[in-house]
Amino acid sequence: MKIQSIRGVKDILPNEIWKWQYIESIAHKIFPRYGFKEIRLPIFEDTRLFCRSIGEATDIVEKEMYTFQDRGGDSITLRPEGTASVVRAYVEHKMYNPPSVLKMFYTGPMFRYERPQAGRLRQFNQIGVEAMGSPSPIVDVEVMTMLMEFFKELGLTNIELQINSLGSQECRPKYRELLKTEIEKHLDHLCSNCTNRYQRNPLRILDCKVEQCGKIAEGLPKLIDHLDPASAEHFSQVRSLLDSSGCPNSVNPNLVRGLDYYNRTAFEVTSNNLGSQNAICGGGRYDTLVEELDGPSTPCFGFALGLERLVSLVPFDDAKILPKSPDIFIVCLGEEAKTAAFQIAHDLRLKGFQVERDYEAGSMKSQMRKANKIQCRFSLILGENEIRSGNFALKNMETGEQIECSAQELAKEMSTLSASL
Repeated sequence: MKIQSIRGVKDILPNEIWKWQYIESIAHKIFPRYGFKEIRLPIFEDTRLFCRSIGEATDIVEKEMYTFQDRGGDSITLRPEGTASVVRAYVEHKMYNPPSVLKMFYTGPMFRYERPQAGRLRQFNQIGVEAMGSPSPIVDVEVMTMLMEFFKELGLTNIELQINSLGSQECRPKYRELLKTEIEKHLDHLCSNCTNRYQRNPLRILDCKVEQCGKIAEGLPKLIDHLDPASAEHFSQVRSLLDSSGCPNSVNPNLVRGLDYYNRTAFEVTSNNLGSQNAICGGGRYDTLVEELDGPSTPCFGFALGLERLVSLVPFDDAKILPKSPDIFIVCLGEEAKTAAFQIAHDLRLKGFQVERDYEAGSMKSQMRKANKIQCRFSLILGENEIRSGNFALKNMETGEQIECSAQELAKEMSTLSASL
């Protein structure tokens, strides 16, 4: 029986992994400028972590989590998102009271059982950022401008930062009741998903992608018009700081986040180069989640972005960021040469060169074809005569120029020739 990968997961093959590595390298370049350090998190957690943090009434908890019992009888869940795990680590390791805001970022796979489609898999990869310890709108704006700088460095165009305020725990309950009352006037025209969930999570009606629900949402009361004074002032400062930074943005009053723990600032970055599912990143402020998970009061702000969609959008400059071709291919002629090539390859690799060879040592013609196929910059021809004399033929594969050099001179000659290319 032929065994294939499970539906909704994808192999990232060697000929494309460089794209992922490049994006991650830009994250490692940009994020530390703003004080963020990497954290690596477990792939699975106690199921209760996600039920408490994400919310029992969310699609993720109700329909999408990969949950199972381990051999000890404990309920385990493959992480569907990263923020809850970061908060769990923060509380467990008592990472309180840093000299300033505690700033962390993470990369890795997440797992949700949903219908696979372009840019959305059941095992998908995210980059996430969390800033923990300050309610200041300056934190919100610093994180969003850092994100837009990251996208700029990747060469993304036709993207838009959309912002909204989800208010506070004080004003949102009143708004939810108002929203439910208004939604009930349109129940006959809502999709089945919205009809089923409006009582438990009415805010999600606002960002439903079904056309008929979108039209109804346009006429529903907006939370931004029902903010408490403190939330309104916070949002005003966020907008002012974004404008002063020169970061283009727009207010989207229908923008909500799918997780229960968000409050005040919420945002998405969308791309005009995607279809209706056009969000490439989302996040916002979550000031109560640490307390809900038995930690001290810790206001936080963060985001997560999907790498699959991002890889599809980045205009990769192959000439600049493709993995470099091997430096040298050792052509072995005869059994004695195969043994000598091992030591030469070892010595060159220790000096930092990327070396390939034909382990079967076929004909010279076939070995040179292999060197050309993998686009080696140089070839080293090694036969009985070369071994006896100690002089090797080093060939520039692009120009065809060939020089003789000793084993001791080989690394120096390659460095000189490489610098001239």
